[in-house]
Amino acid sequence: QPSAATSKRDTRLEASSQRLACGTMGRKILFVGAGMMAEALAKGFVDAGVADVDDVTAVDPSTQRCDVFRGLGMKANASVTKEIAEETDVVIVAVKPQYVSVVISTFREMIGKKHLQQKLFVSIAAGITLKQLETMLGDVSGGPRVVRVMPNTPCLVGATAAAMSLSKAAKEQKDDQVVKELFDAVGVIHAVDDKLIDAVTGVSGSGPAYIYMVIEAMADGGVRAGLPRDVAQSLAAQTVFGAAKMVKETGKHPGELKDAVTSPGGTTIAAVHELEKAGTRAAFMNAVYAAKQRGEELSKL
Repeated sequence: QPSAATSKRDTRLEASSQRLACGTMGRKILFVGAGMMAEALAKGFVDAGVADVDDVTAVDPSTQRCDVFRGLGMKANASVTKEIAEETDVVIVAVKPQYVSVVISTFREMIGKKHLQQKLFVSIAAGITLKQLETMLGDVSGGPRVVRVMPNTPCLVGATAAAMSLSKAAKEQKDDQVVKELFDAVGVIHAVDDKLIDAVTGVSGSGPAYIYMVIEAMADGGVRAGLPRDVAQSLAAQTVFGAAKMVKETGKHPGELKDAVTSPGGTTIAAVHELEKAGTRAAFMNAVYAAKQRGEELSKL
């Protein structure tokens, strides 16, 4: 006869499996690592109504970070307990890359590989490939359900540009729908092959830094032309925001939108000419590719 503790465990695990299969609001989400990115995601999920505040738990050894989650009405704990591991439906691994294997090992030990297939693991740890994650999870019946997500820092303001790659089992279980529902709440997410994640890093992962430099340079130009610093920076930032919104909402090619602003013999074409002489396009293309190559190098270390 199974013990009362075993029966209770099996009940929790079965309930977890059913919730995840339904893809409903009732799914239990666990953040392992309660840093700024995890906080932004958790708050975004709840604010958008794709997760209930009572169903979100964070685990982090930092009392301060746990208190932040508790202040949002969520549960928090210093470590993963057996009960937390069994009840969780979606495990979002939000720790530094060197600790990912420790997190996976903890779950393997607490619930056993038999029940790992009932959990969806979503890793936002930089540099850890899908193959590495699958290897960490090991020989799981039906294959491990794991999704690798590459978000970017505008996630902190609910405007991430992210990409995801899925294991074979995650594809079969249509786990992309669960991850898309969650991450669409804090921006946009696209599914790509894992071999393209480094290219995603080059465009959107590192991309915010390029755009910050553009805003800074435009503001400096404004100051050089006589504008107060605060006015110049506000105008530059709003111009980037507005231009991006035009691209997204009109669906037009950026070149077409650029041409619409560039009248013959006017100020804009004079400015565009200077940018072309400076090799601006090539510099951005080279930056994206350099970041992609560096990402590949780091994943091999």
